[in-house]
Amino acid sequence: MPTLIYIHGFNSSPLSHKAGLLRDWLAQHRPDIQFVAPDLNRVPVQVAASLAELVRQYPDAGLLGSSLGGFYATWLHQQFGNKAVLINPAVKAYNLLSGLLGEQRNYHTGAGYILTEEHVKQLLALEVDVLATPEQLWVLLQTGDETLDYRLALAKYPLSPLLLEEGGNHAFDTFEQHIPAIIHFLIP
Repeated sequence: MPTLIYIHGFNSSPLSHKAGLLRDWLAQHRPDIQFVAPDLNRVPVQVAASLAELVRQYPDAGLLGSSLGGFYATWLHQQFGNKAVLINPAVKAYNLLSGLLGEQRNYHTGAGYILTEEHVKQLLALEVDVLATPEQLWVLLQTGDETLDYRLALAKYPLSPLLLEEGGNHAFDTFEQHIPAIIHFLIP
């Protein structure tokens, strides 16, 4: 059975809006695709290990990563070769998160935790400098992303297929209309 692994962003969860839209769309249009959306609210070294285990379990899975999930999807692609779609991906996530050290709260569950310098170092260890097969990564960006500078992703993925939309926001507000193309790219 084809599998899609959804990798949520920082302080998000499998209960995110995009995960729900994907889950509903697949149930209606592609029930043959297994949807896997793990809860990744752990320290980065544990997230990387659990995602790697998922990819070993579903070696042909397509990956869809949003924000920090895009950072993880890039690392997984480099390690295992899975095709991935990256939505407003975090580039150099360790730099971004180093400015957010301290108490954090999950947007969906309300669970709190402390983001530490050690967590940032664990993200740095996952950095991919040179992409082996950039054509296997489709990058979706909106210029109105209030959290991440889309130009960093343009510089990081210059050889990858790209969809750049003017305006929008960090949540990628036109996501739903792109789901059919995303699925076609990942699981034809």
